[in-house]
Amino acid sequence: MRVLLVDDHQVVRRGLRTFLEVQDDIEVVGEASDGAEGVARAEELRPDVVLMDVKMPGMDGVDALRKLRELANPARVLIVTSFTEQRTVVPALRAGAAGYVYKDIDPDALAGAIRSVHAGHVLLQPEVAGALLSQEEAQGGQGRGGSLTEREREVLGLIADGRSNREIARALVLSEKTVKTHVSNILMKLDLADRTQAALWAVRHGMAG
Repeated sequence: MRVLLVDDHQVVRRGLRTFLEVQDDIEVVGEASDGAEGVARAEELRPDVVLMDVKMPGMDGVDALRKLRELANPARVLIVTSFTEQRTVVPALRAGAAGYVYKDIDPDALAGAIRSVHAGHVLLQPEVAGALLSQEEAQGGQGRGGSLTEREREVLGLIADGRSNREIARALVLSEKTVKTHVSNILMKLDLADRTQAALWAVRHGMAG
């Protein structure tokens, strides 16, 4: 897995690099000190996963996430933050982050989180998932549902269980290409931006396993 580190503190980047470089399956391909540089480096290096802080000078993590999603092959983004407030973490998740961990996380747990995000899973703490759902309900934009087929409902339920496209393909005996098509159709029909929102929608509507 190719990983890009984006954090304005050099000590944090150095610590992350030192640990990750001893992992057999993780390669740190670059670093950036703010959101704008992170987007540029991601476009240049095409990492699989971006570890990114939320609060940074200049372009912060939330704005960087929005820019990263516009790239041809957007990386999965794992927020690494020292802030525990929902008002800090929730906007990043709404902007497209695949999950978040705190900077005091155990190193082995961090490696596991990177692998999980790379595999297509969504990492959400229950209290933050609840906050996201409350915001979506308040906005009223995602309760419309849609004319999902039975197969699309099956795929959506597995997304909510944290399954990657490969795992969904195995479970339903489909090709990964077919699963990707189903995921795209689900997002379009439900007017959702990404898998995180799809997982939350499924949880709210009782479709999670």
